[in-house]
Amino acid sequence: MANKNAKNRILNNEVFRFVLSAGAGFLVDVSAFYLFYHNLLAQRTYLIGNYTFRNSTISLAISFVLGVMVNFLITRYMVFTQSKSSAYKQFFRFAGVAFVGFFANLGVIKILIQVFGIYPPIARIGAALSLFFASFFIHKVFSFSLSLKNNDTPKYSEPGN
Repeated sequence: MANKNAKNRILNNEVFRFVLSAGAGFLVDVSAFYLFYHNLLAQRTYLIGNYTFRNSTISLAISFVLGVMVNFLITRYMVFTQSKSSAYKQFFRFAGVAFVGFFANLGVIKILIQVFGIYPPIARIGAALSLFFASFFIHKVFSFSLSLKNNDTPKYSEPGN
């Protein structure tokens, strides 16, 4: 019985569910980054229009979008379910925050790679982890229009209860 209560407390914890959601998005992001960086984008730089982009920058852009899509879907349906905002409004706010987050990630990853010489896939992990907590609070308050004081999360229960 105590085990069920502990399990329910954990599952009812919004931050725990956000960690799982962000973790899933993170795994998609980092896996895609690695795949693009090592296997799909063979050149060190690419000329797009009149701009030259590093392999790591293009890999980040693609992997970040994939991770954001996964993170949004899980966050919407499993974390901030009590939000009354429309899915359309939530998505565009979430994407807007992610757009700003992309440039924050890009700045951190460039510093880690170019200044500290860190291996790009490891730098990607460090950049993502460094911005995690800010992401939780910004998405809760802005993307899903919820109060930081609002702990009125739906209760998970065992089937049949």
